Amino acid sequence: MNAAPLTGRTIAVPETRELDLFAALLERRGATVLRCPLVAIRDAEDPAPVLQFVRRFNDGACDDLILLTGEGLLRILSCIEQHAPALKDPFVARLGRVRKITRGPKPARALRNLGLKPDLIAEAPTTAGVIETLKRIGVTLQGHVFGVQLYGGEPNRPLVEFLQSVGAGVITVAPYRYADAADDEAVQALLTKLGSGAIDAIAFTSMQQVRRLFDVGADAAAAALARTQVAAVGPLVAAALEARGVAVRAMPGSSYFLKPLASALEEALGATSLQATESTR
Repeated sequence: MNAAPLTGRTIAVPETRELDLFAALLERRGATVLRCPLVAIRDAEDPAPVLQFVRRFNDGACDDLILLTGEGLLRILSCIEQHAPALKDPFVARLGRVRKITRGPKPARALRNLGLKPDLIAEAPTTAGVIETLKRIGVTLQGHVFGVQLYGGEPNRPLVEFLQSVGAGVITVAPYRYADAADDEAVQALLTKLGSGAIDAIAFTSMQQVRRLFDVGADAAAAALARTQVAAVGPLVAAALEARGVAVRAMPGSSYFLKPLASALEEALGATSLQATESTR
């Protein structure tokens, strides 16, 4: 019987929300998973601005809605259900009438769970991809008011400034925030393990995980990651790593989900094993 493809490999997983799912995908392939959540996702500290946005949206203030993350739509709905449930049906009804633009597959999936679908999907799941997609329909932007669901507290000035530059109005909403999920000592312990070579790979699934690791470790993080196979779930995370001088060795080719990421890790670590075997011949 052939061994599972990741048998003998230790992979660090800093994911939080879908940690168990991702760990199971890797463990089924034979990997030992080091669970090290770095970032937690929390509701917005004050629900009032989120509900204010929802009320304006329900009243027809937005012609279009840009969803940058699936988490964002889920958190808006959660805020409504917790604090003003009477707003939910009008919100979903209005959501069905406006033009919906999504940055990637996760917000599209969140819409499908409501029986809806995006009207436009960004060609690349990045802010630049959203802007390029909007440029193709530039004649319909002027005079429109766009609702923009932000990720975390990031104001996304490039997107907002682009919309304003073409004569569109913008109303933003930030329905969640990022918080540290591990204390500094736990992050330092992870860096020590990475630096010692005890971990074969680390798989980043958000830019915030990268920032957290470097906020604590700085130069130590760069040195530790240089000794490790680094994987990224998609181009945004890869860009955050590469901006810090980290080479990304594994990333899905097109579908930026956890299962393709697990497959990309399997391929990258398998290629490393093959190279090591051939070098000893």
